[in-house]
Amino acid sequence: MSEHTKIPQATAKRLPLYYRFLNNLYLQGKSRVSSKELSEAVKVDSATIRRDFSYFGALGKKGYGYNVEYLLGFFRKTLDQDEITNVALIGVGNLGTAFLNYNFTKNNNTKIEMAFDTSPDKVNQEIGGVPIYHIDDLEKYLGNVQAAILTVPGLEAQSITERLIEAGISGILNFTPARITVPDKVRVHHIDLAVELQSLIYFMKHYSPEAEE
Repeated sequence: MSEHTKIPQATAKRLPLYYRFLNNLYLQGKSRVSSKELSEAVKVDSATIRRDFSYFGALGKKGYGYNVEYLLGFFRKTLDQDEITNVALIGVGNLGTAFLNYNFTKNNNTKIEMAFDTSPDKVNQEIGGVPIYHIDDLEKYLGNVQAAILTVPGLEAQSITERLIEAGISGILNFTPARITVPDKVRVHHIDLAVELQSLIYFMKHYSPEAEE
């Protein structure tokens, strides 16, 4: 969609935050919201919010704020909230099991449809209502799935990624420590929980108010 190309990536990453908050306001019957209220709720400064919203022509009126329903309609269209994106989970270990039990219940446009593993204890079972198939049958079941969550051992990540891409997957959320290689047409987001935790602890120690004095 051409309008997506005009929106910077940093802005696009904030859109789900805005959507969630605005949807809650809408469900509460609120018809308008100020950039200050938005700022306090999503922890983004008002100037950034105003700039983000200006990319799609949502200009707030002084003393009035933004129309909640208008914004929600825009975000729903931009984030494809009306279309469900089917997701496959690869690797039903501890983390994978947690994903299946949670299954993104707060997001009405994302659903784990199926999972894959090699364990005889898990294959042909269900967790959280999601069927688990054998990894050997990956290509057989992936027909209408667009994205995959990778929670397999690091050594297997690249070979499974290649099979996923061959089967038509265009987005991968990679929870393995492996830095997988993909063609330009495939989007990968790497999430290394150990690195994120180390980063948190570093900033706690070095960027706390005491450390800045």
